[in-house]
Amino acid sequence: MAKEELILTQEGLDKIEQELQELKTVKRKELAQRLKVAISYGDLKENSEYHSAKDDQAFMETRILSLERMLKIARVVDVKSISLTDVVIGSVVILNDIEFNEKIEYRIVGPAEADAADFKISYESPLGKELLGKKVGNKINVNAPMGIIQYELLEIKAI
Repeated sequence: MAKEELILTQEGLDKIEQELQELKTVKRKELAQRLKVAISYGDLKENSEYHSAKDDQAFMETRILSLERMLKIARVVDVKSISLTDVVIGSVVILNDIEFNEKIEYRIVGPAEADAADFKISYESPLGKELLGKKVGNKINVNAPMGIIQYELLEIKAI
């Protein structure tokens, strides 16, 4: 069986570590306090505050386990060694949407870091898959729900 790995940038790794630290320290204490207050209300069977806090606790502990697993299989991409001739994970690309003649800048990241609102797309996304290995000047066709979207790769740069 192939070794599973999660490819991250240093920024992505730092975010995961920060979230994990916050959950383990601050959030656990806050939930413990919520549970203590809820228990003080008595009758736990019909105590909505208690049940809500227990649900939140279960969700948080699951998230902690998930983040710890991510860190165990994480591999950080060295952005200083990123090629500026081919698109790789960690590249920043500037594309031209051919239909609308509109320039768009994306950063190619691992799936755990993807954030469309921040223009970070996963290398596993349809556009990310099409971009990997491409060079400046290449045309990229991406199947989208509304049809095929065509881009031209204008520039590859480092962070």
